[in-house]
Amino acid sequence: MNFVADSTKKSRVRGRPRRFDPEQAVAVARELFHARGYDAVSVSDVTDALGINPPSFYAAFGSKQGLYARVLEQYAVDGAIPYADILREDRSVAESLAILLEEAARHYGTNPAAAGCLVVEGTRCNDVGARDAALAYNIAAETQIRDYVAMRHPEAAASVTDFVATTMFGLSSKARNGHSLDQLLASARMAGSAIEFVLRE
Repeated sequence: MNFVADSTKKSRVRGRPRRFDPEQAVAVARELFHARGYDAVSVSDVTDALGINPPSFYAAFGSKQGLYARVLEQYAVDGAIPYADILREDRSVAESLAILLEEAARHYGTNPAAAGCLVVEGTRCNDVGARDAALAYNIAAETQIRDYVAMRHPEAAASVTDFVATTMFGLSSKARNGHSLDQLLASARMAGSAIEFVLRE
């Protein structure tokens, strides 16, 4: 009898659901990182927002940096600019890049509470590991742009990609500093005009 009772008790312990949903933690942390920046968010900020204890957090993610890596993965899937949909072969390179910059302006400036690009701003954080993780995503995006431009303008691929990347960094920074969406779009369109002049087809 005691053995049966003990076995039932152990079974219940093993089958007990986790005290929190890790995916919910990633979503909450994403909002915090986007709104405040990586450096300004502490583990206690995340655990307090979720109502969990630090041991549960560390068991799920290992570290703040581990959580940030998960946030970046999620952001790449459903929050980042859809490069593949914009950089199309059925329109000119200049037109696609102009659309990309306008999309970036909207993406960075629509929500004042979480302005800027999560990845771009992550490349400026003080934590080396987190910075490198964000930089990897940023480099992948720049490579996608460079490869796209190089298909029709190989001689201009490097310089145009640098210009587009610099503009996007500037848009992100200005969005976080409070520039309005109209201001960001005006800058994006001016940059688009410059690209059109350089890449006259």
